[in-house]
Amino acid sequence: MLKINNLHAGVEGNEILKGINLEVNAGEVHAIMGPNGSGKSTLASVIAGKEEFEVTEGNVEFDGENLEDSAPENRAHKGIFMSFQYPVEIPGVSVTNFMKTAINESRKARGLEDMPASQMLKLIREKAELLDIDRKFLSRSLNEGFSGGEKKRNEIFQMAMLEPKLAILDETDSGLDIDALRIVANGVNKLKSKDNAVIIITHYQRLLDYIVPDFVHVLHEGKIVKSGTKELAHELEAKGYDWIKNGAVV
Repeated sequence: MLKINNLHAGVEGNEILKGINLEVNAGEVHAIMGPNGSGKSTLASVIAGKEEFEVTEGNVEFDGENLEDSAPENRAHKGIFMSFQYPVEIPGVSVTNFMKTAINESRKARGLEDMPASQMLKLIREKAELLDIDRKFLSRSLNEGFSGGEKKRNEIFQMAMLEPKLAILDETDSGLDIDALRIVANGVNKLKSKDNAVIIITHYQRLLDYIVPDFVHVLHEGKIVKSGTKELAHELEAKGYDWIKNGAVV
């Protein structure tokens, strides 16, 4: 599904990613861990196509297609979804109306007509019920006055509605208490399938107690320095990132 080949990328002439190789297949959950400044969020941004980052070498392929010239919105239409650490507030636009617009824009990009209102309403109800979301929540302005947990739950709802092939969760556990963390994790687990894949970017092992990864990758100074199973996350939790900095990981 996703294949990253010798990826070098940076911003304003500052190289951040220094040769990333990664392959993610349908049905897999990958966790990317590492200290601040290691390049985790840059990697997510490059996959999503954020334009401030420049790829200087290598490429990103999705479903066999090189994404080099693909704009962020086109990548989203192809099935790449990215949740953000700090979701923006959009006053006056309800969660429901935002989702209607997003879904119909995606359909338009694929040459389809707008989803009929009755079908849209049914889909919204089904996904809200799946994620235990109160319908009053759906009428609120997007992220306006939302708690950290509500913002993250809203992003999981967006993920449920859009049904992406690849979901990238960029530090979605940042600032969440244990109850909010469980809510987000339960939502992700309900949406996992053999046909989609998830990349979880996190500092901490705690999220991986609830969303169990198939693979864990340690990113340090722009390179993946070690890959393993979920046990690698426990090892990082026990030893800390100084273990990496001191050269123990090769």
